Amino acid sequence: MKILVTGGAGFIGSNFIRYMLNTHPDLEISNYDILTYAGNLNNLKGIDKQPRYTFVKGDICDQNLVDATLKKNPVDAIVHFAAESHVDRSITDPSAFVKTNILGTHTLLETARKHSVPKFIHISTDETYGSIVKGSFKETDILSPSSPYSASKAGSDLLALSYFTTYHLPVMVTRCTNNFGPYQYPEKLIPLFITNLLEGKKVPVYGTGKNVRDWIHVNDHCRAVEFLLEHGVPGEVYNIGGGHEKTNMEITDKILELLGKDESRVEYVTDRPGHDFRYSLDSSKLRKMGWKPRYSFDDALEETVTWYSQNAWWWQPLKR
Repeated sequence: MKILVTGGAGFIGSNFIRYMLNTHPDLEISNYDILTYAGNLNNLKGIDKQPRYTFVKGDICDQNLVDATLKKNPVDAIVHFAAESHVDRSITDPSAFVKTNILGTHTLLETARKHSVPKFIHISTDETYGSIVKGSFKETDILSPSSPYSASKAGSDLLALSYFTTYHLPVMVTRCTNNFGPYQYPEKLIPLFITNLLEGKKVPVYGTGKNVRDWIHVNDHCRAVEFLLEHGVPGEVYNIGGGHEKTNMEITDKILELLGKDESRVEYVTDRPGHDFRYSLDSSKLRKMGWKPRYSFDDALEETVTWYSQNAWWWQPLKR
């Protein structure tokens, strides 16, 4: 099997490439990535020498290069991770998110249609549903994004699904909860807090810290995408939830405990505009098909703290 992974030098994409190459000895992967600030080839150190792996530096908005890449290396599936994904950055500069997440996805869909790619998995986010006070969002619920980031992802979701309805392109959409684990750029909550504490700095908690997120270890997300490559149905949407809902303060307290720090390291900062209070997904559809997370939250967080503690070579240059 041959797969084109977009955004494969990013956090989730690089973990997916590592996981798939290590568990599928006959698999070939092409990694297509423009290498923005969050794209880092060090994420794939050790993998980049494998003959079953190739790298193409390029923008997903570049129609000619995407077309040439698929013409040179026809694939059995595209797994589309590439996206601008940081909410705070989307508030500062929404245009980059519209370009990459909507126009870039359109370019990929058009090129996949031209080359009759057999499978296309569009990786999205739980943030497209918006906030929910009680209960959990199902795949059939109305999208109600709150930030330019989540709005751009919602737009790309609908565009992808329209290509199934209109052109019968075999597209699936996944919406996953908050990921964490190794190689996550240290602007996101868990790696930022871990690395700040390792550097002797404080951790910035938005508002009261009571916002709730569901968390999943990145490898469980990778396993879900792997599962859908084999068992997913074109035209369907699949929620991927970890089942570990935590407030931001619970996460903060656990990281402080694991690193032997106290609450004096916490700095409360002004909440960001439009900050959703709670995300929660009902992932029973996927679980009934046979997938479920393997990691407990505590084990996954402890493993993550250990990884950042032992791999300062990776994150220190990024923070500088």
